[in-house]
Amino acid sequence: MTTPDPAESPRDTTPGETTPAVPAGKRPLVERLGLAVIALVLAALFGVVAVAAFAGGEPFLGVMGAIGTLMVLWVGTLTLFRG
Repeated sequence: MTTPDPAESPRDTTPGETTPAVPAGKRPLVERLGLAVIALVLAALFGVVAVAAFAGGEPFLGVMGAIGTLMVLWVGTLTLFRG
């Protein structure tokens, strides 16, 4: 049994990769909406952590929770609109 020659393959592979790289396409709308909903849930959880931390007198943890909320919302928005 011979191994296929990567030079003859129509798709590129990177060193150390076991499967050929497939060019990324735009995600379907249903998948983007689902990922955005998951991002909203995670952002809400980070927001709860931020509010609870500020209320409990932990400003550093509160700021980290707020940053986590913003980051998750940012990535969720990018996923939804850029797909």
